Amino acid sequence: MEAVQAQVVAHYRSELVDHIRAYGGILSADGLLTIKLAKEFGFCYGVERAIDLAYAARKVFPAPKPIYLLGEIIHNPEVNDQIRNMGIRTLLPKPSEEELSRLNSGDVVIIPAFGTEVSTRKRIEQKGCEMVDTTCGDVMSVWKRVRQYSKEAVTSIIHGKAKHEETKATTSQATAYGTGGHYLVVYDLAETDYVCNYILNGGNKQEFLEKFKGAYSPGFDPDVHLQAVGVANQTTMLRGETEEVQRRIRTAMEQKHGPENLPGHFRFFDTICGATQERQDALEKMLKEPMNLLIVVGGYNSSNTSHLAEMGEKVLPTYFIKNAAKMVSDKLIIHYDLHKQQEVETGDWLPPGKITVGITAGASSPNNLIEDAIRRLFDLKGVSVQDLLAK
Repeated sequence: MEAVQAQVVAHYRSELVDHIRAYGGILSADGLLTIKLAKEFGFCYGVERAIDLAYAARKVFPAPKPIYLLGEIIHNPEVNDQIRNMGIRTLLPKPSEEELSRLNSGDVVIIPAFGTEVSTRKRIEQKGCEMVDTTCGDVMSVWKRVRQYSKEAVTSIIHGKAKHEETKATTSQATAYGTGGHYLVVYDLAETDYVCNYILNGGNKQEFLEKFKGAYSPGFDPDVHLQAVGVANQTTMLRGETEEVQRRIRTAMEQKHGPENLPGHFRFFDTICGATQERQDALEKMLKEPMNLLIVVGGYNSSNTSHLAEMGEKVLPTYFIKNAAKMVSDKLIIHYDLHKQQEVETGDWLPPGKITVGITAGASSPNNLIEDAIRRLFDLKGVSVQDLLAK
């Protein structure tokens, strides 16, 4: 990993971002544009480690040695393109039988930062492959907690996105070690309230199972498996929402079973990723400052990045872009709409005159992409960054 550090830095570092950070996170062209960077943004330790390990794998196992990656190393298209450019081949996050048949003993398989399902790991081990495991330590902490719930016959209620790779890996931990483990994934507070109401008042079991189809363990029965629950979460969710999920379920269990019996029916462990929280806290602080708009840079399938965009759009015009090219002109920006789950076009997005633009980025966004966005904004205002820095 030490040997590939220079290569990784060359691909993803930004001297411009380093410069702006050194001067208080602000770069200004008086009378035209002020850029404000959130105090915390971009690559976290877990992401850096995953990328370093992928680069190191290619160095330890040079071509033509086959190296495969389960899905994406992280949720950023530019980074994943760079990984593919090194000759690392992509498999589905949960490989098909046809894909597995192409693997030979001794081939290298990289497990991404979100981890992988227990069954997938076992199948790859059975093929005799060498594994490079880049799973984030924060994710593994959640797995440990969920496995403990399973051993105690406590159902894991996981605040997260049921189809996200991390959540799939986490739910597999709940059912992999014995028969007592069950899970239920809740996405938001509306789903949490539905579960709480069922805990307190019962309801239509078939309606419940249909509502949460694809988000619970095989054999899950809400009449049986909501008697004792433990809350965990996908590490990249909004902390405030996860805490509210925990509070509402705790209150329901307390009302159902009585305060004195709560320890037998409810567990909770804080499993929000520290880097995710730092980025959310930094953006929350920046949103209290006067700004005209916010740019959020990152992959559209990045959970922690999408939550930053959610926070921004509650306060001011917010544009979630995967790269600077999406800022086509001062009259047109192509950005991701979280509600429509697709890219949309917005006209006249960059106000004329003197403006302040905030920029943040998810934990999977490299600094070079943030630099590209900064340079593009100044270009659209007719300002040379090089001339600005020379002053």
